Amino acid sequence: MNICIVAGARPNFVKVAPIIHAIEHAAAQGRDIAYTLVYAGSAADPTLEPSLFSDLQIDGPGVFLGVECENLNELTGQVMSAFERYLQGNKTDVVIVVDDLASTMAAAIVTKKQGVTLAHLVAGTRSFDISMPKEINRLVIDGLSDLLFTAGMSANSITNREGAEQSRVYMVGNILIDNLRFNHNRWREPEIVGRLGLESGRYIVFTLNRKALMADEQKLERMLAEITDKAAGVPVVAPLRGRAAELVGRLSAITVVNPLGYLEFGWLTAHALGIITDSGNVAEEATFNGVPCITLNSYTEHIETVKVGTNVLVGEDAERLGEEVSRMVAGEWKAAAIPERWDGRSAERIIQILADYQRK
Repeated sequence: MNICIVAGARPNFVKVAPIIHAIEHAAAQGRDIAYTLVYAGSAADPTLEPSLFSDLQIDGPGVFLGVECENLNELTGQVMSAFERYLQGNKTDVVIVVDDLASTMAAAIVTKKQGVTLAHLVAGTRSFDISMPKEINRLVIDGLSDLLFTAGMSANSITNREGAEQSRVYMVGNILIDNLRFNHNRWREPEIVGRLGLESGRYIVFTLNRKALMADEQKLERMLAEITDKAAGVPVVAPLRGRAAELVGRLSAITVVNPLGYLEFGWLTAHALGIITDSGNVAEEATFNGVPCITLNSYTEHIETVKVGTNVLVGEDAERLGEEVSRMVAGEWKAAAIPERWDGRSAERIIQILADYQRK
């Protein structure tokens, strides 16, 4: 079985690393299975530092489609053209696409047009806001996919309500947790801990990525002010790059540091008093680590982090944000647990499902 794994952005590699490990393990046991890792962007992408792949213990992409543009419609067309050429020249039994990017949707469309089995990793996530480009991507990808791999029962329910046959939907669990369990004893303390005098359990990690949140500087400044005020002297450290680093550095007293490698960031968040983020992935990791987490959004595609885990949603409400930071610092956080099937065996399930499907 020849599997093509398509990654469209840096976070995708974190999610596909466990699948690559599972494929390599199956091949080492004599099973007829191989993979190619395809990246939609170029080899010169600055977000793909070599340490990312060494930290994840996987090889870098074997194929780069080389698409680099800001306009999402243009990007979609270019990825479709480049990925079609790849599939026409390489025997492929299954294509695995990840999450909800424009490049993910483009690869999904081409896969179906070429008559190749399509599997969607982290299927069934919804914001229910059709004005969001990613929501459209999710609907298209899930609608086309032969196999939908979901992280939890809420995602299963969504796909079933939208008409997906139950035989196509598999709750494999949260693939991110495979990585967290695999790397738990490999976390590496970053040098900023000593340089900034951070004490384990006595600092807050802040991350920022949403363009919509960065677009309104006045609102963002109020939110940042609430964080620093209600932190009441607890250090707030923000590993950021680009515009996010510039904005937070200019609008607040939060300590901005250079982006960290995967193993270093994992250590920093696992040992934090709390986390403030707009990233669903970071919120999932916080739930697994039992670290209080505030998400700067009014919804999450991974509702189990709120219903079961350590996550709370505050939207862009500065006052609500300040209240939750006060609770975080005071140690008055809600009781939480680890959601169902966050057991580190998601990739193992996926490979077995693919093998069974190919035998049908």
